[in-house]
Amino acid sequence: MTDHIKTELGDGVLTVTLARADKKNAITQAMYAALSDAGERARTDDAVRVLVFKGEGDSFSAGNDIGDFIAIGSQTSNPSDMAVFRFLKAMADLDKPVVAAVRGRAVGIGLTLLLHCDMVVVAEDALLSAPFINLALAPEAASSMLLPQVLGHQRAFEIFALGEPIDGKTAVAWGLANRAVPADQVEAVAVELAARLAARAPNSIRKTKRLMRDAERIWELMQREGEAFGSQMKSPEAMEAFMAFTQKRAPDFSKVG
Repeated sequence: MTDHIKTELGDGVLTVTLARADKKNAITQAMYAALSDAGERARTDDAVRVLVFKGEGDSFSAGNDIGDFIAIGSQTSNPSDMAVFRFLKAMADLDKPVVAAVRGRAVGIGLTLLLHCDMVVVAEDALLSAPFINLALAPEAASSMLLPQVLGHQRAFEIFALGEPIDGKTAVAWGLANRAVPADQVEAVAVELAARLAARAPNSIRKTKRLMRDAERIWELMQREGEAFGSQMKSPEAMEAFMAFTQKRAPDFSKVG
C-alpha cells in the first residue's frame, strides 16, 4: 500500500491525512487505493460517524501526481480500472458527513473533492484551482455538474477554462466552503465541526444526506467524465501539455488540431 495516507479514528471521527508534504500531497494511484479503503470503511463501519480530510505540510493537495498518472494511465485501456475511480465511487456512495480542512494549494482533485464534502473549512489565503484544460484534460469527480451547481455556469467555466485559482475568502463567498479562517486555525475549526456532527443523530444525518444527493446520477457522470478524461490523456493536446509541464514552459496548442 502506501505510507502517504494516514488514518485515525477517535470519538466517531475518521481522520484521513494526505501525508506526502514533500510533493505538496500530490496523489498517486497507491494513495487513491488507500483513500478508497478509508472511504469504504467510513460507509460500512458503524463506529465512523464523520470523515475528515486534511493534508500535511503547507498544502491540501497539488492534485494528481502527473508522472504516476501518465505511467499508470498509459498501461490501461480502460481508465475506470484505475484506483482513482474506486475512490470516486466510494465518495459518490458515502452517506455520512465529510469535512475538509484546506490550507495552501488545493489543485484538481484537491478542489473537486470538496464538492463531495458537506462542510469545508479553508484558510483565508488558500488557493483553489481546477486547471484541467491547462493540461488538455477534462473535469472529473462529477465536477462538470457539481461545480456549476455551486458556483453557476460562468464562474465554474472560468475556473475550468482559465485554471486560475480563487482564494479561501472567495471560496466562501461563492458557496464552495463554509468557513475561511487564518491558516493556523483551519484544523481546529474542522475538528470542532466534525465533533458537532458526530454528536448528531447518525441515521437522521445519513438520510438527510441521501435526500440531498443523487448518488446514482453522480456515479454515472463520473464514468462519463472518465471516458472523456481517458480519451484526452491519449490526445496530441495532452502530450503537448504534459511535455510542457515537465519542461516548465507554456504549452503551444497552435499546431494541435
